[in-house]
Amino acid sequence: MKIDYFCRKPNEKYQLSSLFGQASSRQAAHFHQSLPTYQKTPLHSLNALAKELGVDGIHIKDESFRFGLNAFKGLGAGYAVAVELAKIAGIDTNAIAYQTIVDALAATKREKILFATATDGNHGRGLAWAARIFGQKAAVFMPKGSSVFRIQAIEKEGAQVFVIDGNYEDAVRAANQYAKKHGGILVQDTAFEGYEEIPKNIMQGYLTMADEAFHQLEEKGVKPTHIFAQAGVGSFAAAVIGYFAQKYQDNLPRFVVVEPATVNCIYLSAKAGHKIIVEGDYYTLMAGLSCGDPNHIALDLLLNTATDFLAVDDEAAVLGMRTLAKAKESDPVIVSGESGAGALGAVRVILEKPEFASIKKALSFDSHSQLLFFSTEGDTDPENYQKIIKDK
Repeated sequence: MKIDYFCRKPNEKYQLSSLFGQASSRQAAHFHQSLPTYQKTPLHSLNALAKELGVDGIHIKDESFRFGLNAFKGLGAGYAVAVELAKIAGIDTNAIAYQTIVDALAATKREKILFATATDGNHGRGLAWAARIFGQKAAVFMPKGSSVFRIQAIEKEGAQVFVIDGNYEDAVRAANQYAKKHGGILVQDTAFEGYEEIPKNIMQGYLTMADEAFHQLEEKGVKPTHIFAQAGVGSFAAAVIGYFAQKYQDNLPRFVVVEPATVNCIYLSAKAGHKIIVEGDYYTLMAGLSCGDPNHIALDLLLNTATDFLAVDDEAAVLGMRTLAKAKESDPVIVSGESGAGALGAVRVILEKPEFASIKKALSFDSHSQLLFFSTEGDTDPENYQKIIKDK
């Protein structure tokens, strides 16, 4: 397995952002908790695996239970759609609730609003779900090679799906053009010039997950020493790291960003000290992280707050998926998809294999380490998931 590692200089200052502060997380949680299907997702502690790997604790936030969508993305897309609809209905966006928006929209008697987006799967399903529960329309654009199962899951939420002959960035451009042509609203976590408010709202939607994890860790009496966040455009990683940087500002954990080696725009940007775009036809098994152009809002925070960056090959995702599917002793079985398990797979190799001893030392892993991971999706492609965990 190949793992590329980069560490920021330890004397560099980190950045606190009000975008991910207590007020923002409270507003997002208020909305999510108003949804009829809201339930806090579990935080599993894998004690047997931690003992085997020589650390004090391994904790996995399991997002396969989120809103029946098998992934966390409904948090961001749902919140962003709710904010847009609240503005249209004339509702105060500082304290939005699901039924209040539904009732206000019904009173306006206006035509359905079109929401458009680009996705490799989970975000598109989250957007389609959000449009459906509010009685609106969705159009979802996907890059070539997208999973048939993920396409069908989006269509089942009532969205129209377009698979284009291009990569993720091409799909973003197509979705943006479609929204403009049809008078719709683009809901994308990729920010660009003139388009920043909705990506910010998507990232703030993710804070509910981070906030749940923080309180669940507190209940266990655990303060993580290392927090791992996988990255595509970087929005999820920035939200998680931005939130925990606020909570633990007096004694920061290590914030580790993990990406696929074949499309590692955050890693390359961290090494260069400025934005780097990965172009062309790239492929990774971790489809949800297959993004070559960083969200510049997220990147600014990550380059100032994340401490460590890993670029890993697809073997890490495979190992992580199999590790979680084949639990040790009393540890729970966790169904984690390709984009959700790569960080754990990489860490397992770093802790077990002598050839990665230098990275283990650089990350300060030891018997007191408490590691927090986010399994951001379940088996969103069930056929591929079964093939991976059964193959040797």
